Amino acid sequence: MESTAEGGTILNTILFEAAHGTFSASNVTVLIIIILILLLLTGITAGSETAYFSLTAKDINYLKTKEESGARQVIRLLDQPKVLLATILVANNFINIAIVISTNLLVNSLLPADIGALWSFLIQVVVVTFLLVLFGEVLPKVYATQNNMRMALFCAPVLKIMLRIFMPVSKMLVSSTSYIEGRLGVKSINNLSSEDFEHAIELTVGHSATREEVNIFKGILKFSNITVKQIMRTRMDVSGILYEMSYRQVQQFCIEVGYSRLPVYKESLDKIAGMIHTKDLLPYIDQEDFDWHALVRPAYFVHEGKLIEDLLHEFQQKRIHFAVVVDEFGGTSGIVTLEDIMEEIIGEIKDEFDEEDLHYKRIDDNNFIFEGKTLINDLSRIIGEQPDVFDAVRGESDSLGGLILEISGKFPAVNETISYENYDFTVLEIEKLRIKRVKLSINPPTEKAD
Repeated sequence: MESTAEGGTILNTILFEAAHGTFSASNVTVLIIIILILLLLTGITAGSETAYFSLTAKDINYLKTKEESGARQVIRLLDQPKVLLATILVANNFINIAIVISTNLLVNSLLPADIGALWSFLIQVVVVTFLLVLFGEVLPKVYATQNNMRMALFCAPVLKIMLRIFMPVSKMLVSSTSYIEGRLGVKSINNLSSEDFEHAIELTVGHSATREEVNIFKGILKFSNITVKQIMRTRMDVSGILYEMSYRQVQQFCIEVGYSRLPVYKESLDKIAGMIHTKDLLPYIDQEDFDWHALVRPAYFVHEGKLIEDLLHEFQQKRIHFAVVVDEFGGTSGIVTLEDIMEEIIGEIKDEFDEEDLHYKRIDDNNFIFEGKTLINDLSRIIGEQPDVFDAVRGESDSLGGLILEISGKFPAVNETISYENYDFTVLEIEKLRIKRVKLSINPPTEKAD
């Protein structure tokens, strides 16, 4: 209470002296300190506007993987972008008005009493314009453009306080804007769905490009939003070499699985010791007792939430084709290869070692038999649906078996049918509490309506 009263006394003294045209040295110092604080605040608000609204989806996904309080504050602020923008603009205007008033008082106290009113006005305009443009626009926005992530984290605590102070005004502005947009029928570009973009691709290049080329365009469109978890080969399907195996056992295992790169683990797949290239074994193929551990290379680990666009760039820089995928607890989730990434653009790549019907069998246009481990993205592509067709019910699952568990809410029995919209999933085989095979039947919309 005493500090508040003291601050009020200082402000009253400054206003009284301003009214009478006299300023003490201490009050001039207080005014300068106030102006400096206000310039810092206007720089923060101006820089935060540039920083927050220049963050890409890749930057936001990176922040979501961080546990720091600053990163969480940034994500919470971006959950309401319109309210955030309104708060920044309102706060910036209030601060600029305060700077104009404070600078006016300071300039009047420092100028001689006999100076003309016109010269006093021009000097104040020049000083205020210079301060606001330099510290309120140019410097913070240039810095935020080059360091948007750092600026967003730095501004988060200040914006959180401003959001609480100006929340009523901000919400009123957002509501007014939404009402005006509704009356004028304004449609935001952000409301365009992926289907709209794909339709635009069909209209622009569909008449001159083949179906494969159109699919490549669509793959490029979705490429920047796909995570490693969506395309990786899951842990259940990973073939690895046990570190304690003999050289002959390793040779036999490599022949059986037929892969060019294999992870090497100790005890379990959660303890990856490295990886081995089968081509490295060729010079020693005739040796009986060779220490193959000398050929083990360091493994490259990536988080399952990493965007494949970034992973592709890292693969190119490091000249590698293979990575071990880990979850948030450091356990092995699966593996991802360069081929898996490229298939998201150009479609499935088949080589002489791939089995044509390994994961599914097409009975007719509306009936398929899939393995339970089939990824939901692959399933959608095979049946000709959008990748997000099951997003409303898939939860955290990535495979068909997990999707069925999410829909049913329990572990199904053999020959039990689980339905979702016009899709019927019939469990054909269960092995060790794992859904092994599933029959998918697609009911035409007319039948469902009947």
